[in-house]
Amino acid sequence: MHAISGLLCAAALFSSALASPLVRRVPTGQVITHCTVPNTIALTFDDGPSQYTPQLLDTLSRYGARATFFVLGDAAANNPAVLQRMRNEGHQIASHTYTHASLPSLGHDGIVSEMTSLDAVIRPTLGVTPSYMRPPYLEVNDLVLQVMRDYDYRVISASVDTKDYENQDANAIVNTSFQLFLNQLNAGGSIVLAHDIHYWTVASLAERMLEEVRARGLRATTVGDCLGEAESAWYR
Repeated sequence: MHAISGLLCAAALFSSALASPLVRRVPTGQVITHCTVPNTIALTFDDGPSQYTPQLLDTLSRYGARATFFVLGDAAANNPAVLQRMRNEGHQIASHTYTHASLPSLGHDGIVSEMTSLDAVIRPTLGVTPSYMRPPYLEVNDLVLQVMRDYDYRVISASVDTKDYENQDANAIVNTSFQLFLNQLNAGGSIVLAHDIHYWTVASLAERMLEEVRARGLRATTVGDCLGEAESAWYR
């Protein structure tokens, strides 16, 4: 009788596993530069939230697009309502450290402090903390990656860098940043780096990128989603 019961339980678990979608595990402590889900692209925005972020959220909403926001400590602390709106509208909130320090210049405890200090800001607003991060300046070394592995962070870099911070006027944002986006997209890039703290990024570049994404039949989504990982794994 016990054997039959055990077989029935095993069968039930097996059936449940078949019925449930598979959840892909994204590796931690390893630099990731590209989406893995076909026909997806991840627009990401660093250093906010800022006064321009609500306008960016409006633009993303008009296009039915989701994005990932790598936020900083003071900016997050000063804009809790924007953080909540990001989450409510299906975007991903991820860590860009508390102060934007170059992590390789810090020791173990300094790296940990940059991460946990930001967590302490985000948790009271969202009730969770991010499991995805982007190192400031995209700089890592072996120690940084080991700490991220120990603390279970997915480390996200980029394969499309718009360099929008260098091109903040009406002409340069189109002639340089948007052209960089096109060139690197054509070369196979799929995780896009921009900044929601800059006016011309929000007022011009974001919509141009979204129009191009739509024209190519790509799906603009979060980094977590474009890596095939369920939303439940983006936070802890």
